[in-house]
This record gives sequence, structure tokens and C-alpha cells, in this order.
Amino acid sequence: AIISPSPDSDNEDGSHMEIAKKLRNRNATNLSRKFTHAGFGIFFACLNQFLPRHQFLPGMTALTTATLVMELLRYRPGFRWMNDVLHFFLGKALRKHEMEGKFTGSFYYFFGVTANAYLFPKTAATMGICQLALADPSASYFGRRTRHIYWSRIENGLGGFGRNKGLLGFLGGALFCFPFNFRVFKIAKWGANGAPGGNMAVISASLLLGMAGAFADLAVPTPALTMPSKVMGIPVPPFHVDDNFVVPIFAGWACTKIFEIVGWDDGLELAKHIIL
Repeated sequence: AIISPSPDSDNEDGSHMEIAKKLRNRNATNLSRKFTHAGFGIFFACLNQFLPRHQFLPGMTALTTATLVMELLRYRPGFRWMNDVLHFFLGKALRKHEMEGKFTGSFYYFFGVTANAYLFPKTAATMGICQLALADPSASYFGRRTRHIYWSRIENGLGGFGRNKGLLGFLGGALFCFPFNFRVFKIAKWGANGAPGGNMAVISASLLLGMAGAFADLAVPTPALTMPSKVMGIPVPPFHVDDNFVVPIFAGWACTKIFEIVGWDDGLELAKHIIL
């Protein structure tokens, strides 16, 4: 049976604990993490756009599977060198808890992108990944910058929904996505007659999609909901509800519904280079 990683399961000094001392916790703004997050998202959105589905999906599935295997092994004796490799490449983009027994966000990121690409048409999937790239880090940034504005904070008032997040972060994330979405939809391959509904439809779709991405990020509580360490006495991996998984799937689904509302075809093709 697969058992959960345990950083204290042996007497070796784990390098991950030394790395953890150098990292910041989830309450830090951590701009390097946000830029890394956005960069990977735009990269995967471009890959989804440029590669055929039969190439992109197997590649993402392999990457997701390999990442899960790494997460299950990297706290165990003989495999802790993986933490050094992660720290070498990602540096301060990592969070402290990701070296203290928890999974990194990478697995959920790759899994979310893979599921999104599997579930939705290409354009909706690409735009869902773009919301992951932009809405998630920007909502977090604006939420951190406005956390002192008490009335905007949700705390525990909605039964755990959006715990420790804020409405101003949500609005900031939605508005941050708007110009990107507008540019992408404006130059999409509409044909001679342009976008059905004209500029108003493009503006509406752009804003609604940004709101969908930011709402998905808002909905996931902080700290995340985590599985118990044991189920029926059997140790299980520390899986949790992660916004990197929720955002692209919800935003991809929302994109298909927004297209229905404004009367756009799911088969809409984006510009060759998405924004160019």
C-alpha cells in the first residue's frame, strides 16, 4: 500500500528540514513564487494551444505522474536528494511547508492543467490555464496587500468557504485578468464579421472569465483542507484541496458557459500566438 511521506520516519537528518529554514511561509507575498507560477501557466497554455491534443495530454499525464511519484518518495531515505534538486531549481519560490512533509503545489498544478485539457475544448482549456497563470497569483497579491482592510476579509464567516481570503483580493485578481482576456478574445479568429455581439460581448466575456478564475481561487480556503493522515487505520499521502487544481478546471468550465451566454462557438480559434 502507498503510505504517506513522513519526514521523521528514520534517524537521518533530512536535508529538507535545512531547506525549510531558508524558506518563507504561506503568509509571505513571495513575488518570485508568483512570477514562477505565472510563467509556467502561460507556458502550458501556449503548449496546449500549439500542440495537438494527442500530444499534449500524454505529455502532461506523464509529467503529472512523475511529479506524484517524486512527491511520494522525496521524504524517504535514499530519495531526499530530490529536495535538494527542487530547491536548486525553484529556490525561494518554494514555501516552508513544502519542505516540512507536505506536497508542493507542482503536482496539483500539473494535474489541474491535465484535467482541464482533457475535459474542455482547446480554447476553453487554454483560457482556463491562463486564469490559473494570472488570477491565482494576482488575487493572492492583492489579498495580501489589503489584508488590513477588515471588512473585506472572509475569515471563517462562510463555513470555511474562502477562509482567510478577501473580497478585495478576488476583485484585484478578476480585474488583473481582464486586459489579457480582452486582448486574446479581441484578436481571435472571428472571420470577416467579427465577434458576435461586438465589443460589448468581448468585454463581458473577458470580465466574467477573470471573475471565474478569481472566484475559484477565493473559494479554496487557507490553510487548505487536507485528508487525515490515516483512513480506516491506513496511512495515506497528504493530499489536500489546492487552488492550482481547482482554478483551471472551474475557469475552463466557466469559459464554456460564458461562450454559451454570449453566443460564441466552442470551436473558436485563438490567434496563432494567443495575444499576438
